Amino acid sequence: MTPLLQVEDLRVRFRTDTGIIPAVNGVSFVVRPRETLALVGESGSGKSVTGLSIMRLTPRGGGCRVEGRIRFGAADLLALPEEDMRAIRGNRISMIFQEPMTSLNPVKTVGEQIAEAIRCHRQIGRQAALDRAAELLHTVGIPDARQRLASYPHHMSGGMRQRVMIAMALSCEPDLLIADEPTTALDVTVQAQIVELLKRLQQQTGMSVIFITHNLGVVADIADRVMVMYAGRIVEQAGTVPLLTSPLMPYTQGLLRSVPRLPAGQHQRRRLDAIPGNVPDPAELPAGCSFRPRCPHAVAGVCDTTLPELEDTAPGHLVRCRRWRDIAPAGA
Repeated sequence: MTPLLQVEDLRVRFRTDTGIIPAVNGVSFVVRPRETLALVGESGSGKSVTGLSIMRLTPRGGGCRVEGRIRFGAADLLALPEEDMRAIRGNRISMIFQEPMTSLNPVKTVGEQIAEAIRCHRQIGRQAALDRAAELLHTVGIPDARQRLASYPHHMSGGMRQRVMIAMALSCEPDLLIADEPTTALDVTVQAQIVELLKRLQQQTGMSVIFITHNLGVVADIADRVMVMYAGRIVEQAGTVPLLTSPLMPYTQGLLRSVPRLPAGQHQRRRLDAIPGNVPDPAELPAGCSFRPRCPHAVAGVCDTTLPELEDTAPGHLVRCRRWRDIAPAGA
């Protein structure tokens, strides 16, 4: 199947007072039509910067340098003139940002904001755009949608604001939706509602989704494939079931062990595992494998020499680890 999006050797550098910060280091992946790809990793792993780079929303000027190739259909997004990119951004590719309260304009009604996004890409009048906005609010499950057009963001709960962001992102029926941690600030009940809403809307519209998150429970429910990032690089990539049941990279194994689980018996207790240490400073990455200082399987002279390459371990399963054969789960 021809990929909808193809990212090749994406590199993002930020210039700061302390030097050059490599936020994304040689990331390559594809997104197929109607597919949901999850980007997983701790904060600072480069997930959001990858999404912003696809939208070309990283800071302009000499403070940020983006290299590589991002092909969307026949277009190379990094090489497009800004006017052509504006015709794609919000139209064929949309993004749901992390915090809706800071993404929505506090002095405009939600109806105005959704209608503005529609009129930017569709040659329709203001009333027709507001009618479309009301339809979208109803589609995303907001009651009394017509009356809610006159509401301001602070009149709404966190879950309703997130639904408004989804309605705005879907207003022009995009081919690709980038959802940047859309459930992070919500309670678990609303999280489940948002995930089910995205799955239903994807089935109705046929769009592809890049779902950025650190919640592996959500990943298990929504993703077709998973890409695990650490220190700006892909460290493991596979289908959802193989990755969650037979992870090969020690970092992925650590993430799965740190997920809280209900005890098997009422009187049993299980200590929650945690990955020791912290994510490394991107300006001072360790030699060899970036995860080596935190890895319980690291071996001197093997893991601290050169950066491991992404290795094919099975069809569609890639891992960046020299010792994956020694530490792979039984039967993997």
